[in-house]
Amino acid sequence: MNAIRLIARDEWRLLRRNRVAMLGLLMLIALSILAALTSISSRDNSDAIRARFQQQADAAFDGAPARHPHRMVHYGHFVFRPLPVLAAFDPGVDAFTGNTIYLEGHRQNSANFGDVRQSSLLVRFGQLTPAFVLQVLAPLMLIFIGFGAVARERERGTIRQMFAHGVSARSLLLGKAWGLATIAALMLAPAALALGWLITVEGAARVPGLLMLGGYALYLAIWVLLITLASALAAQARTALMALIGIWAFAVILLPRIAPDLALAANPALTRLETDIAIQRDLRAMGDSHNPDDPFFSAFKARTLQQYGVDKVEDLPVNYRGLLALEGEKLTSKLFDEYATRQFKAQKAQSQQTDLVGLFSPAIALRRASMAIAGTDLEGHRRFLSQSEAYRFDIVQQLNELQAKSIAYADDSNRNKDPEAARRVRIDPKNWQDVPDFNYRGVSTPEKVKAALPGLAMLLTWLVALLMGVHFTVRRLEATA
Repeated sequence: MNAIRLIARDEWRLLRRNRVAMLGLLMLIALSILAALTSISSRDNSDAIRARFQQQADAAFDGAPARHPHRMVHYGHFVFRPLPVLAAFDPGVDAFTGNTIYLEGHRQNSANFGDVRQSSLLVRFGQLTPAFVLQVLAPLMLIFIGFGAVARERERGTIRQMFAHGVSARSLLLGKAWGLATIAALMLAPAALALGWLITVEGAARVPGLLMLGGYALYLAIWVLLITLASALAAQARTALMALIGIWAFAVILLPRIAPDLALAANPALTRLETDIAIQRDLRAMGDSHNPDDPFFSAFKARTLQQYGVDKVEDLPVNYRGLLALEGEKLTSKLFDEYATRQFKAQKAQSQQTDLVGLFSPAIALRRASMAIAGTDLEGHRRFLSQSEAYRFDIVQQLNELQAKSIAYADDSNRNKDPEAARRVRIDPKNWQDVPDFNYRGVSTPEKVKAALPGLAMLLTWLVALLMGVHFTVRRLEATA
């Protein structure tokens, strides 16, 4: 243990003498602090803006004047997705998926106003967040600091002297790794402070926050071992540097960019335009409530008259137009749900195939776990779409029910001809105020942990594989000595 500590201390001494490395380390720490401050501030501001807009949308809906209920169906409503607290650490897919949806009758709209659509293409490379700094920049800085840890000793010929003085190959590798690990811990410190702030001040759940910190610590430990092994196996320091930069470019930059495209090619899904066209085609085949000779709605009319025991829709105790609206919305919403389920299934298959690439890239595995813990992964977006669609269906059907029960069929039929009938079909605005506000239910802690387990398991697999690599490298160095 003393030899390991001495070797680690010597690595620190060399780092302090290397002004370029020290400057790079200090710049990365400063960048990490800046990323944490700006990301937390940006998340808080964005969440406050969304909450304010949601209040304005609720007030506009509740404050609508007396009007026909079906006009309120088409007047629509806006809902916004609130940001989870840990989105300040890892915003995930939020910048790409959009954060607000316009809800209206007979349509299922997509989310809009994603940051990527309103910003430069640089946002697609990565936002300046603690997650981006640790996932992309920290490994690169560790490479520049530690690439020559063991190779440098071989080039100078000091490695044989160390073995001659009783230093084992295991102590040498562990000492070098320990010295590099302390540097990685310094890189992680600002992110740890940011997570502590999010937990103690912003109200993030403790377990996900600590799990997030553990995942990033595991990720940096993987790079520490990988750099140490590459330096030990390379004949020269520059060979180790070139190999490590190639690994970083492939695993951190290239593979995470092409993996989604490969998954999309293997699991194709309909585009939004293709989906809209397919839905309209199916709606036409399903039936037209405005056509009196339509087979489906003719049968619906016959069942309704039989249910109430009358011969004409004028004799129904409820407004037949409202019943048609209820039935039509039920059919269209069922069709929307079928297409959405199909789309989510394709996206899940794409995501799972992308996750398998994590076996070749610890960055992909970490991103999977990080976004799941933060609640900003694709599943979080799917929850928002599903909950907003359920809310849309509820408020539209509530308004359609008001049309069926609060408006006479005769007035509803003559509202465009008779001014008095047009006045009577405008119901009390209190009915809009009784519609409950949208309340998004975020991901629970057990769900976050469960979703993060595959990514964390891949990181552990990487760590175990590298530890085995350390074992075999130790034997190789001992044989060489």
